[in-house]
Formats: sequence, C-alpha cells, structure tokens
Amino acid sequence: MKLAKSGMVTIAMAASITMLVAGCGNSTSNNSTNSPGGNTTATNTSGNSTGSSQTPTSGGTINLALPPQTNLNWFLPLMNAASDSIYNTQLVDQLYKPLLWINNDYSINWQSSIANKITYNSAGTVYHVFLNPKWTWSDGTPVTSKDVLFTWNVIKAASAKNAPSPWPFVGAGTGNIPDGIKSVVATSPTEVTITLDKPANQQWFIYNGIIQLTPMPAHAWDTKPNMTSEIKYLGSNATNLMFDSVVDGPFKPVSATSSQSWVIAPNPNYAGHKSLVNKIIFTYEGSNASELAALKSGALNVGGLDQSQLGEKSALTSQGDKITPGYSFGIFWTEMNMWPGSPTKAIFDQAYVRQALQMGIDNQGAAQDIFKGYAVPLFGPIPSTPKTQFFDPNLQNPYPFDINKGKQLLESHGWKDVNGVMTKGSQKLKFTMMYVSGITSSTDQAELMKQDWAQEGVDVTLKPVPFSTFISVTSNPKDTSWGLATGSGWDYNGPGFYPTGGQLFATGAPSGTGFSDPKEDALIQATHVPYATQQETMQHFFQYEDYTAKALPFLWGLNVASLTVTAPTVHNVNKYADTATAFPQMQYWWVSSN
Repeated sequence: MKLAKSGMVTIAMAASITMLVAGCGNSTSNNSTNSPGGNTTATNTSGNSTGSSQTPTSGGTINLALPPQTNLNWFLPLMNAASDSIYNTQLVDQLYKPLLWINNDYSINWQSSIANKITYNSAGTVYHVFLNPKWTWSDGTPVTSKDVLFTWNVIKAASAKNAPSPWPFVGAGTGNIPDGIKSVVATSPTEVTITLDKPANQQWFIYNGIIQLTPMPAHAWDTKPNMTSEIKYLGSNATNLMFDSVVDGPFKPVSATSSQSWVIAPNPNYAGHKSLVNKIIFTYEGSNASELAALKSGALNVGGLDQSQLGEKSALTSQGDKITPGYSFGIFWTEMNMWPGSPTKAIFDQAYVRQALQMGIDNQGAAQDIFKGYAVPLFGPIPSTPKTQFFDPNLQNPYPFDINKGKQLLESHGWKDVNGVMTKGSQKLKFTMMYVSGITSSTDQAELMKQDWAQEGVDVTLKPVPFSTFISVTSNPKDTSWGLATGSGWDYNGPGFYPTGGQLFATGAPSGTGFSDPKEDALIQATHVPYATQQETMQHFFQYEDYTAKALPFLWGLNVASLTVTAPTVHNVNKYADTATAFPQMQYWWVSSN
C-alpha cells in the first residue's frame, strides 16, 4: 500500500498511525514539484522545523501500537501479495529509501528520494532516472545504478507466474511492470535509462512503474549464480528482519519477535536527516482494549483509539495526550470471491446481484452510529475525502441504501425467498463472510451488514480472522473457503500511486478478486495513454472512475478516519505523517523528557 502500497489496510486502521490528518504536514514548504495531475504543490521536506516550541533532544523511545492482531511478517522492499500490507511497508520504509518518496499531497519529495530527477521524451517511451550521489548503504558503499538494475532483475524473475514460492511479486502488472518495459540500462553510476515498448502517460508510469524500483544492496544480496536461485534466496529470508543488515534508510533492525514487537534503531551512516530517538518499537496488540490500557499507562506513546472507545477520550486528554483524526487517500470495501473455481463466482458475476448487495449496505448509518461521524461513505474507486483532483464532482451514488429495492431487483431476476434465503434453482444467496478481528467497530459493522442483508434474503455467516490471515486468504486466487470478505481496503500508495485501478479492477489484476469486464479493462487502459492536455487526461480518468463506481468490482464501504493518539512527550508525529500515503517519516519524530 501503496498507489498503496500495497495497499491492503484494515478498516480498523483507526488504531493505526497510517491515517493521520491529511495536510497536517504542510506547514514547512521548501520543495515544490509537480503532482500526478500536474498541480504544483508544496511539501514538508526540510526537517528543520520541529512543529513544537521545544528544541529537539536526543534519546527516548517511541512505543508504537500496530493495529490489533496485526503481525509484521515481511521485510524486503519487494513483496508478494500475501505480505503487501501498509504495516510491513511502514517498517521497511524506515530501512530502505524508496527510489521516489511521495508526499502527503502526492508530489514527489526529491530530498527524501534516492532519485533526484527524472526526465522523459514527449512520446512517453524513454525515461532517464538520475540518482542523488549522496546516498550510501550502511556499510559505506554508494547506492548506484547497479543496485537499481539488481532490483529490476529481481522484479523480472519474481514477476513470473511460475516464480518459486513465496513469489510472485505483487507489483507485476502494475505500471508496465515488467512486460511493458523494453530495457533498463545503467547509463552511468548515477543514471538509469528505461525504454518502454509503447508510449505511456508519463505521470502514470513514473508514479506506478518507476516508483517500484526501490534499490536493494546488490553487493550484499546478489550472491547466487542465477536469478531463479537468487529470488529463492531472497524469498527465504524475506520474513527475517535481521537479514536486512545492509540498509540505506534512517533506521536499522534490532530485533523481531512475532506477536510481540519489532525494534529498529537509528542508522548512524544514514545520509539524510538522522533520527534522535534511541529506538522505535512496533508493538503487537491483541485488541482495542489492551491498546487503550497501554496508552493510559504510558506503555505506549503512539497509538490509536477505536471509535467505540470515544467515551474514554477524556482519560487520555486529561493526561496530555493528543487525539488527531484524519483520512487516507484510500478506498475500503467488501470483497466478493469471483475467482475461477469459486462456488460463488457464478453468483457474483451477475451485476444485478452485486447491485442488490450494495443496496443492502447502510454505509451512512454505519458512519454515524458505529464510527460516530468519523467515516465517509464511498460509492466509487476514488474517495471524496480527502479532496483530490481525481474525484469526479459529478459522480452520484448509483446504489444508495434501499433494502426493499435490492430485494425487488433479485426477485425480478427469478430469485425467490425460501425460508428466508433467496434461492434460484440450485443457487442460494448464502455466504461465509470473513472480517478482521480485534476491533470493536469492525465487528459492529460486519454484524450490521449481516442484519440488513438478511432482510433481502441474503444469509451471511460471519467469520472473524486476524488481519494477516485475512490478506493471506483473500490474496490467494485458489482459496475458495470464503464468499465475502470485509475489513480491508486499498490506500493509493503502491505498488502504484496513480489511482487508475489497474492492479485492482482489471481482468487478472494482481490484487483483485477475479472481477473481469472488457469495458472496465478498456477504460483503465485509456488512462495509461499520454494525452495532449490535462483536461483530456482527466476526461478519460473520470470515464474510468464513473464506470467502475457502477460496475461494482467490489462493494463500496467507508473511508474511516483514524484517531491517532500521541503522548505529550512525543513530537512531530502528525507533522511527518504523510497521511494520504500512510507512510510516515519516522526519522523526524523525537521524544522530550516532559
């Protein structure tokens, strides 16, 4: 997550640091660049302003809560689908500098990127990526084009459909990676030239293709005689944090204990803004209740508050904690298993069934009653909040909540209510729905959906599972153990950042769930083509957005605000949250004595 990175995120992310206030980090502007849509925007890259009247001091520990029942289980910059979570990437980003760092406003932060410039031809076929020579690995070796080429070769090998486990690479199929690229050449130690097979929308390719080439340490990792052996070697070590002994990010690994904690400490050879803290501990939490107790006691100094716990707000604020709401640039949904071989595919392939299910979801009611107003209903692939140029202001909700209309739609296609379950021949609208466990509001939302759907004649059995299990199961096209799955979503933060949805909604999309529609494919492809004007570019984008909203490749849910809690002794968390992307710059966080 990723745009999102891989972007699988639990709605319970209310308890995560990943959704702080959009725009909160824009108070310092010393770096302007062009965002994907061509808007000139300002960023917060100086690192000189503290966001506090106090002077930054060395020392202290950040005790950071992960969302309940969330483990960290992958530590390479390149991931497979089952590991492609925001939480894994949040830690990995502290160890490895991305080739391109994207700001809260979707502009490129060149000062925090390995690259310092990209040029391209007008046809959109040739791109020159220039590396900033200041970056070095933690052992003093310069970061060069050789490292980028190593990453590219790993990506190619790991993207093959028959790549050995735990691959394939999750970015395969996004941003012309890898099949749309004719060549990648090291023009010099600090320049890489990329040539495409056919013209591409330049901003789309930079934000969705080039951005995936996070340099990896070739001199430390390129040790095997061929790439098949190499990706087996890397894959076998991907779950071992301590394998990452050569890094170029602001932190280095210290320890990892599953279902307990993951510890990183400042990298003394980091070439950028050096962290002042002694260490950062990513802490496993079993539930909202345990996280709240730890925040109250001071065992945690950065965490989250679930909306169901707002009654405890004063207990935190009275001890000086700050509670900050915010929204990511992401979408959240209920997935339908439409993969070949799934017993539910034939049912969910029917558009009217998806429409009836969508009309049975009371997003507005859930936003008010469960999430206490800290949630915004979605009805398409682009959220209305936070505001971006990608949201079509003319788009209206095509399927508002209406149980009676949903049931009538099913009946008009021959379904009949048999003992409370809509039945047509041998088919029944009876499904198992997974949801992410550990968070009260997520449980409440799943139960509300079950209750409302029952009135349409849709019989749902709820199955709570931890987040890691959730994405492992739903990312496996061969797993037919589920029909519906709610509690995840996608932040537009990787593998690609430009929100055209190819990795989600296109036929065979690497992070999709089997949805296939030729018109959807064509509209997505139309957003990848370069156009003469920005207006023409956005016309094609809105055509894709509007059709996707109506096609329902997923059932649209809620963009839920995070409620981030920070202790009074912790500084700069909100300022350097980069909320929209969900990837904070933790090297700017610091701790005071009081």
